[in-house]
Amino acid sequence: MAKNNNFIERSLVAALSFLKESLFADTCAAQQGFLQSLDPRIKTVTFLAIILQILFTGNIIVLLSLYALCLLLAQVSRINLGFFLKRTWVFIPLFSLFIAIPALFSVFTPGEALLTFKAAGCTLIITRQGLYGATFFVARVITSVSFVVLLGITTKHFALLKVLRIFKIPQVFVMTLAICYRYLYLFVETVENTYLAIKSRAGRGVHYRKGQHIVAWNIAYLWVRSYQLNEQVYSAMLSRGYRGEPVVLNDFKLKARDWLWLLFVAAMLAAARVR
Repeated sequence: MAKNNNFIERSLVAALSFLKESLFADTCAAQQGFLQSLDPRIKTVTFLAIILQILFTGNIIVLLSLYALCLLLAQVSRINLGFFLKRTWVFIPLFSLFIAIPALFSVFTPGEALLTFKAAGCTLIITRQGLYGATFFVARVITSVSFVVLLGITTKHFALLKVLRIFKIPQVFVMTLAICYRYLYLFVETVENTYLAIKSRAGRGVHYRKGQHIVAWNIAYLWVRSYQLNEQVYSAMLSRGYRGEPVVLNDFKLKARDWLWLLFVAAMLAAARVR
């Protein structure tokens, strides 16, 4: 029972910690790195152009080159590569890997046989075309996800929200994102504190029926608390001057570095199209 409790506790704490670090990486955005020094408008436009290039390119060399550029940008922006890779290789990329596995076999992708083996009495053939297609698909997903994550962790969330308004994204959409961002942090803290309270009052040796009762009661309480917390967060934002528009202390100003980065991206994408 103790081992099971320890496993549940470690899993819950690890999940909450991962969610906090993934959603609230403002420490990375505050670093004195290359991407952090760029104007958020230029950075958003160039990253969007790169992602579009990733989505429409048919050359795997271009994809791998862009992924190498993404890792280089993370390095010069003082982002820990271990931190970055953990947040770009989970969930969507791993899910895409499982999707791509069937495309390896001749049943779905006929072509030149590369490897033949038997499994469960069936002969399976991996084709060269299937391997290339699966590799290309996974490379496209991981590269696009990496650039999206890199943009998010090198740009402060309120600056990114203001950029969305500059690009005429509807105010309701931006306001919803802002409230969700504020609310999620408090929600995660509430879940963590609720688990700690249960553990401190019930101890480790709890009968499963009593445990079910405790969990059910806390789910109901958490639902009510979440609704109240949502209203409180919105009221707190209004009391501090929020009127639906993101506000930053300093207006965005273009510098020579921003124009050089814009020219570099434009030249790189033009070269990729020629290739």
